[in-house]
Amino acid sequence: MPLPSTITIDGRGAVGKSTVGRILACKLGYSFVDTGEMYRALTWLALHRKIDLTDEAALSKLATQAKIEVARQDGSGYNPVSVNGCNVTAEIYSPEVEAAVSQVAKVAGVREVLVAKQRRMAKEGKIVMAGRDIGTVVLPQAGLKVFLVASREERTRRRHAELGQKGRLTYEDILAELEKRDEIDSQRSLSPLRPASDAKIVDTEGLTPEEVADRIIDLAGGS
Repeated sequence: MPLPSTITIDGRGAVGKSTVGRILACKLGYSFVDTGEMYRALTWLALHRKIDLTDEAALSKLATQAKIEVARQDGSGYNPVSVNGCNVTAEIYSPEVEAAVSQVAKVAGVREVLVAKQRRMAKEGKIVMAGRDIGTVVLPQAGLKVFLVASREERTRRRHAELGQKGRLTYEDILAELEKRDEIDSQRSLSPLRPASDAKIVDTEGLTPEEVADRIIDLAGGS
């Protein structure tokens, strides 16, 4: 059975989409794109320019003007993110961006611009693309759609291990932020977070990223 040319991975924050997606792409020899980094990059730019995040017209204009580049995986697992030629890979994971990205991502004009870019990136094929609406909106004709799930407590533990050890955020801070993002992502009127009707649900609780990637390969028919 031939492998699907396009695989989408959706799910809530800190469920492991990016980590699993990179591992999966490496195993398959595919490119990987984390679309969430595009929204983070735009959010960073908006904060950097002190744009009012309730001004949807200004955010939409910024999305049209900004040159956001998310490099396709080159085999090293490193995907640099740049805004107008400036590498912002580290900056887009700051607490400030984390707190604001869902508000920016729900703006219709922002999504229109970035979704069009994501679709262009996928046209080359042999790609794993991760996000929150990839299987439902961006690439509804993808050969395999996966929706990752895990409890909020497990997702908080993972994010805390990733960021909390640096002393920037407590477990309680991360839990509150994930609760806020879950609510915004699920209730937004445009592209609410939900599995595609034909998505394969993969429970990541208690599994390593490598084990989750292997399960997806099994679903893709590559075992």
